Amino acid sequence: MQSALNLNGVTITGTGFYVPTSLLTNVELAASLDTSDEWISQRTGIRQRYIAEASTDTSDLAVAAAAQALSRAHLSLEDVDLIVVATSTPDYAFPSTAMLVKQKLGSRAPAFDLSAACSGFVYALSVSSDMMKSGAYHNALVIGADKFSKIIDWQDRNTAVLFGDGAGAVVLQSRPGAFPCFSLLGSEERGAEALTSPVTGPITMQGREVFKFGVRIVESMLTKALETLNLSIDDIALIIPHQANIRIIESAAGKMNIPLDKFFVNIENYGNTSAASIPIALAEAMEQKLVRSGDIVMLMGFGAGLAWGVQVIQIA
Repeated sequence: MQSALNLNGVTITGTGFYVPTSLLTNVELAASLDTSDEWISQRTGIRQRYIAEASTDTSDLAVAAAAQALSRAHLSLEDVDLIVVATSTPDYAFPSTAMLVKQKLGSRAPAFDLSAACSGFVYALSVSSDMMKSGAYHNALVIGADKFSKIIDWQDRNTAVLFGDGAGAVVLQSRPGAFPCFSLLGSEERGAEALTSPVTGPITMQGREVFKFGVRIVESMLTKALETLNLSIDDIALIIPHQANIRIIESAAGKMNIPLDKFFVNIENYGNTSAASIPIALAEAMEQKLVRSGDIVMLMGFGAGLAWGVQVIQIA
Protein backbone atom coordinates (compact mmCIF):
# COMPACT_ATOMS: atom_id res chain seq x y z
CA MET A 1 0.00 0.00 0.00
CA GLN A 2 2.87 2.42 0.74
CA SER A 3 3.90 2.37 -2.92
CA ALA A 4 0.65 4.18 -3.75
CA LEU A 5 1.75 7.27 -1.80
CA ASN A 6 2.64 10.38 -3.75
CA LEU A 7 2.62 14.15 -3.40
CA ASN A 8 -0.95 14.69 -4.61
CA GLY A 9 -2.83 13.35 -1.62
CA VAL A 10 -6.19 14.66 -0.47
CA THR A 11 -7.44 13.57 2.94
CA ILE A 12 -10.48 13.93 5.16
CA THR A 13 -9.55 16.05 8.16
CA GLY A 14 -12.98 16.56 9.74
CA THR A 15 -16.46 15.06 9.69
CA GLY A 16 -19.85 16.13 10.98
CA PHE A 17 -23.52 15.27 10.73
CA TYR A 18 -26.91 16.53 11.71
CA VAL A 19 -30.38 15.01 11.84
CA PRO A 20 -33.61 16.74 12.86
CA THR A 21 -35.01 16.27 16.36
CA SER A 22 -38.32 14.73 15.28
CA LEU A 23 -38.12 10.92 15.44
CA LEU A 24 -40.53 8.74 13.42
CA THR A 25 -40.55 5.06 14.34
CA ASN A 26 -41.86 2.08 12.39
CA VAL A 27 -44.58 1.66 14.98
CA GLU A 28 -45.79 5.21 14.36
CA LEU A 29 -45.75 4.66 10.59
CA ALA A 30 -47.74 1.46 11.00
CA ALA A 31 -50.55 3.46 12.58
CA SER A 32 -51.33 5.05 9.20
CA LEU A 33 -49.97 2.48 6.74
CA ASP A 34 -50.70 -1.18 6.01
CA THR A 35 -47.39 -2.28 7.51
CA SER A 36 -45.69 -3.19 10.78
CA ASP A 37 -42.41 -2.70 12.57
CA GLU A 38 -41.55 -6.33 11.87
CA TRP A 39 -42.33 -6.05 8.13
CA ILE A 40 -40.18 -2.94 7.72
CA SER A 41 -37.24 -4.04 9.85
CA GLN A 42 -37.01 -7.55 8.37
CA ARG A 43 -37.05 -6.29 4.78
CA THR A 44 -34.89 -3.19 5.16
CA GLY A 45 -33.13 -3.13 8.53
CA ILE A 46 -34.80 0.22 9.33
CA ARG A 47 -36.48 0.84 12.69
CA GLN A 48 -36.70 4.63 12.78
CA ARG A 49 -35.82 7.80 10.90
CA TYR A 50 -35.70 11.55 11.58
CA ILE A 51 -38.05 14.00 9.88
CA ALA A 52 -37.42 17.72 9.51
CA GLU A 53 -39.99 20.36 10.34
CA ALA A 54 -41.69 22.06 7.39
CA SER A 55 -39.79 25.25 8.21
CA THR A 56 -36.40 23.49 8.05
CA ASP A 57 -34.71 23.54 4.65
CA THR A 58 -32.09 21.24 3.21
CA SER A 59 -29.61 24.10 3.50
CA ASP A 60 -30.28 24.31 7.26
CA LEU A 61 -29.43 20.63 7.68
CA ALA A 62 -26.29 21.14 5.59
CA VAL A 63 -25.10 24.15 7.57
CA ALA A 64 -25.36 22.29 10.89
CA ALA A 65 -23.34 19.34 9.56
CA ALA A 66 -20.78 21.64 7.93
CA ALA A 67 -20.18 23.63 11.10
CA GLN A 68 -19.42 20.44 13.01
CA ALA A 69 -17.04 19.19 10.32
CA LEU A 70 -15.15 22.51 10.25
CA SER A 71 -14.85 22.49 14.03
CA ARG A 72 -13.46 18.96 14.09
CA ALA A 73 -11.01 19.80 11.30
CA HIS A 74 -9.86 22.89 13.25
CA LEU A 75 -10.28 24.85 10.03
CA SER A 76 -11.49 28.42 9.90
CA LEU A 77 -14.24 29.31 7.47
CA GLU A 78 -11.93 31.86 5.83
CA ASP A 79 -9.63 29.02 4.73
CA VAL A 80 -12.39 27.14 2.89
CA ASP A 81 -11.94 27.74 -0.83
CA LEU A 82 -14.59 25.38 -2.25
CA ILE A 83 -18.06 24.22 -1.15
CA VAL A 84 -19.93 21.39 -2.89
CA VAL A 85 -23.36 20.17 -1.81
CA ALA A 86 -24.75 16.86 -3.05
CA THR A 87 -28.55 16.90 -2.85
CA SER A 88 -31.68 15.78 -4.67
CA THR A 89 -33.92 18.03 -2.58
CA PRO A 90 -32.60 21.58 -3.05
CA ASP A 91 -34.28 24.50 -1.34
CA TYR A 92 -34.97 26.11 -4.72
CA ALA A 93 -34.45 25.41 -8.40
CA PHE A 94 -31.99 28.30 -8.08
CA PRO A 95 -29.94 29.61 -6.42
CA SER A 96 -28.14 26.40 -5.57
CA THR A 97 -28.40 25.02 -2.06
CA ALA A 98 -24.61 25.36 -1.84
CA MET A 99 -24.92 29.11 -2.37
CA LEU A 100 -27.44 29.29 0.46
CA VAL A 101 -25.15 27.22 2.67
CA LYS A 102 -22.24 29.51 1.83
CA GLN A 103 -24.31 32.56 2.69
CA LYS A 104 -25.59 31.13 5.98
CA LEU A 105 -22.06 30.14 6.99
CA GLY A 106 -20.66 33.51 5.94
CA SER A 107 -18.20 32.23 3.34
CA ARG A 108 -16.98 33.80 0.10
CA ALA A 109 -15.89 30.49 -1.43
CA PRO A 110 -17.21 29.31 -4.80
CA ALA A 111 -20.05 26.87 -4.25
CA PHE A 112 -22.25 24.61 -6.35
CA ASP A 113 -24.69 21.71 -6.11
CA LEU A 114 -24.26 18.23 -7.53
CA SER A 115 -27.24 15.97 -8.23
CA ALA A 116 -26.63 12.24 -8.32
CA ALA A 117 -29.18 11.10 -5.72
CA CYS A 118 -27.88 8.36 -3.41
CA SER A 119 -24.51 8.34 -5.20
CA GLY A 120 -24.26 12.11 -4.87
CA PHE A 121 -21.82 12.34 -1.99
CA VAL A 122 -19.28 10.02 -3.62
CA TYR A 123 -19.62 11.96 -6.89
CA ALA A 124 -19.09 15.22 -4.97
CA LEU A 125 -15.98 13.81 -3.29
CA SER A 126 -14.61 12.70 -6.65
CA VAL A 127 -15.19 16.09 -8.31
CA SER A 128 -13.84 18.03 -5.32
CA SER A 129 -10.71 15.93 -4.86
CA ASP A 130 -9.90 16.15 -8.57
CA MET A 131 -10.24 19.94 -8.43
CA MET A 132 -7.89 19.96 -5.45
CA LYS A 133 -5.34 17.70 -7.13
CA SER A 134 -5.06 20.33 -9.88
CA GLY A 135 -3.73 22.72 -7.27
CA ALA A 136 -6.53 25.24 -7.75
CA TYR A 137 -8.12 24.51 -4.35
CA HIS A 138 -6.70 23.37 -1.02
CA ASN A 139 -9.55 23.17 1.50
CA ALA A 140 -12.98 21.94 0.43
CA LEU A 141 -16.21 21.50 2.34
CA VAL A 142 -18.18 18.60 0.83
CA ILE A 143 -21.73 18.05 2.07
CA GLY A 144 -24.43 15.48 1.44
CA ALA A 145 -27.87 16.71 2.51
CA ASP A 146 -31.42 15.67 1.76
CA LYS A 147 -34.92 16.35 3.02
CA PHE A 148 -36.79 13.50 1.39
CA SER A 149 -39.79 13.96 3.67
CA LYS A 150 -40.96 16.80 1.42
CA ILE A 151 -41.18 14.57 -1.68
CA ILE A 152 -42.49 11.36 -0.10
CA ASP A 153 -46.04 10.09 -0.62
CA TRP A 154 -46.77 9.18 2.98
CA GLN A 155 -49.52 6.80 1.88
CA ASP A 156 -47.17 4.74 -0.30
CA ARG A 157 -45.90 1.84 1.78
CA ASN A 158 -43.16 1.03 -0.71
CA THR A 159 -41.35 4.35 -0.24
CA ALA A 160 -42.68 6.01 2.93
CA VAL A 161 -40.96 3.47 5.17
CA LEU A 162 -37.53 3.89 3.59
CA PHE A 163 -36.39 7.48 3.77
CA GLY A 164 -35.29 9.98 6.40
CA ASP A 165 -33.85 13.48 6.53
CA GLY A 166 -30.33 14.53 7.46
CA ALA A 167 -26.96 15.90 6.41
CA GLY A 168 -23.34 14.87 6.66
CA ALA A 169 -20.20 16.80 5.80
CA VAL A 170 -16.46 16.36 5.46
CA VAL A 171 -13.53 18.71 5.17
CA LEU A 172 -11.09 17.75 2.43
CA GLN A 173 -7.55 19.11 2.60
CA SER A 174 -4.47 18.76 0.43
CA ARG A 175 -1.82 16.78 2.28
CA PRO A 176 1.52 16.10 0.55
CA GLY A 177 2.51 12.46 0.95
CA ALA A 178 -0.98 11.25 1.84
CA PHE A 179 -2.67 8.33 0.13
CA PRO A 180 -3.82 9.54 -3.32
CA CYS A 181 -7.58 9.31 -3.00
CA PHE A 182 -9.10 7.12 -5.69
CA SER A 183 -12.54 7.31 -7.24
CA LEU A 184 -14.40 5.24 -9.78
CA LEU A 185 -17.80 6.39 -11.08
CA GLY A 186 -20.28 4.73 -13.39
CA SER A 187 -23.88 3.95 -14.24
CA GLU A 188 -25.99 1.31 -15.90
CA GLU A 189 -26.90 1.55 -19.57
CA ARG A 190 -30.60 1.43 -18.68
CA GLY A 191 -32.81 1.63 -15.61
CA ALA A 192 -33.02 5.34 -14.86
CA GLU A 193 -36.80 4.98 -14.56
CA ALA A 194 -36.49 2.51 -11.67
CA LEU A 195 -36.30 5.26 -9.03
CA THR A 196 -37.66 8.69 -9.92
CA SER A 197 -39.24 11.83 -8.54
CA PRO A 198 -40.50 15.05 -10.10
CA VAL A 199 -39.08 18.17 -8.47
CA THR A 200 -42.04 18.38 -6.10
CA GLY A 201 -42.45 14.61 -5.61
CA PRO A 202 -43.63 12.06 -5.00
CA ILE A 203 -40.97 9.36 -5.22
CA THR A 204 -41.80 6.25 -7.24
CA MET A 205 -39.66 3.15 -7.11
CA GLN A 206 -39.38 -0.26 -8.73
CA GLY A 207 -38.13 -1.82 -5.54
CA ARG A 208 -37.13 -5.22 -6.89
CA GLU A 209 -35.03 -3.74 -9.70
CA VAL A 210 -33.28 -1.27 -7.41
CA PHE A 211 -32.54 -4.01 -4.89
CA LYS A 212 -31.03 -6.33 -7.49
CA PHE A 213 -28.88 -3.49 -8.80
CA GLY A 214 -27.64 -2.70 -5.30
CA VAL A 215 -26.68 -6.29 -4.52
CA ARG A 216 -24.75 -6.65 -7.76
CA ILE A 217 -23.03 -3.27 -7.81
CA VAL A 218 -21.71 -3.28 -4.23
CA GLU A 219 -19.82 -6.50 -4.92
CA SER A 220 -18.61 -5.15 -8.26
CA MET A 221 -17.39 -1.83 -6.80
CA LEU A 222 -15.48 -3.57 -4.03
CA THR A 223 -13.75 -5.88 -6.45
CA LYS A 224 -12.88 -3.18 -8.99
CA ALA A 225 -11.48 -0.78 -6.40
CA LEU A 226 -9.29 -3.36 -4.69
CA GLU A 227 -7.98 -4.72 -7.97
CA THR A 228 -7.24 -1.29 -9.42
CA LEU A 229 -5.35 -0.14 -6.33
CA ASN A 230 -3.70 -3.53 -5.78
CA LEU A 231 -4.98 -3.57 -2.21
CA SER A 232 -6.36 -6.37 -0.08
CA ILE A 233 -9.45 -6.05 2.08
CA ASP A 234 -7.10 -5.91 5.09
CA ASP A 235 -5.72 -2.59 3.80
CA ILE A 236 -9.17 -1.05 4.20
CA ALA A 237 -10.03 -0.04 7.76
CA LEU A 238 -13.77 0.24 7.12
CA ILE A 239 -16.21 0.00 4.22
CA ILE A 240 -18.99 2.58 4.39
CA PRO A 241 -21.75 1.83 1.86
CA HIS A 242 -24.83 3.86 1.11
CA GLN A 243 -27.43 2.91 3.71
CA ALA A 244 -30.24 1.69 1.46
CA ASN A 245 -31.08 -1.79 2.75
CA ILE A 246 -29.28 -4.03 5.24
CA ARG A 247 -29.91 -7.05 3.01
CA ILE A 248 -27.87 -5.48 0.19
CA ILE A 249 -24.89 -5.10 2.51
CA GLU A 250 -25.30 -8.57 4.01
CA SER A 251 -25.49 -10.12 0.54
CA ALA A 252 -22.29 -8.43 -0.66
CA ALA A 253 -20.44 -9.38 2.51
CA GLY A 254 -21.55 -13.00 2.20
CA LYS A 255 -20.69 -13.34 -1.50
CA MET A 256 -17.19 -11.91 -0.97
CA ASN A 257 -16.60 -13.74 2.31
CA ILE A 258 -15.99 -10.47 4.14
CA PRO A 259 -17.01 -10.21 7.82
CA LEU A 260 -20.08 -8.02 8.19
CA ASP A 261 -18.33 -5.92 10.83
CA LYS A 262 -15.98 -4.69 8.10
CA PHE A 263 -18.99 -2.68 6.87
CA PHE A 264 -20.38 0.22 8.88
CA VAL A 265 -24.15 0.04 9.16
CA ASN A 266 -26.47 2.56 10.82
CA ILE A 267 -29.59 2.26 8.64
CA GLU A 268 -31.53 1.02 11.67
CA ASN A 269 -31.43 4.49 13.22
CA TYR A 270 -31.71 6.84 10.24
CA GLY A 271 -33.28 5.03 7.29
CA ASN A 272 -32.12 5.98 3.81
CA THR A 273 -31.01 9.62 3.90
CA SER A 274 -29.86 9.54 0.25
CA ALA A 275 -26.81 11.77 -0.35
CA ALA A 276 -26.43 12.23 3.42
CA SER A 277 -26.20 8.54 4.31
CA ILE A 278 -22.48 7.98 3.65
CA PRO A 279 -21.17 11.13 5.38
CA ILE A 280 -23.50 10.55 8.34
CA ALA A 281 -22.17 6.99 8.64
CA LEU A 282 -18.56 8.15 8.31
CA ALA A 283 -19.04 10.78 11.01
CA GLU A 284 -20.59 8.20 13.34
CA ALA A 285 -17.77 5.75 12.65
CA MET A 286 -15.28 8.47 13.59
CA GLU A 287 -17.20 9.22 16.80
CA GLN A 288 -17.14 5.53 17.69
CA LYS A 289 -13.38 5.41 16.98
CA LEU A 290 -13.84 2.70 14.37
CA VAL A 291 -11.71 4.85 12.06
CA ARG A 292 -8.52 6.54 13.18
CA SER A 293 -5.89 8.85 11.78
CA GLY A 294 -4.02 7.24 8.89
CA ASP A 295 -6.76 4.73 8.10
CA ILE A 296 -7.96 4.11 4.56
CA VAL A 297 -11.74 3.92 4.12
CA MET A 298 -13.86 2.84 1.16
CA LEU A 299 -17.07 4.79 0.51
CA MET A 300 -19.65 3.31 -1.88
CA GLY A 301 -22.73 5.01 -3.28
CA PHE A 302 -25.46 3.59 -5.52
CA GLY A 303 -29.04 4.40 -6.39
CA ALA A 304 -31.27 6.50 -8.65
CA GLY A 305 -30.30 6.68 -12.32
CA LEU A 306 -28.72 3.37 -11.52
CA ALA A 307 -25.58 5.38 -10.89
CA TRP A 308 -22.79 4.18 -8.68
CA GLY A 309 -19.48 5.42 -7.32
CA VAL A 310 -16.68 4.28 -5.02
CA GLN A 311 -14.11 6.46 -3.27
CA VAL A 312 -11.03 5.20 -1.42
CA ILE A 313 -9.55 7.91 0.78
CA GLN A 314 -7.37 8.40 3.83
CA ILE A 315 -8.42 9.88 7.16
CA ALA A 316 -5.90 12.46 8.41
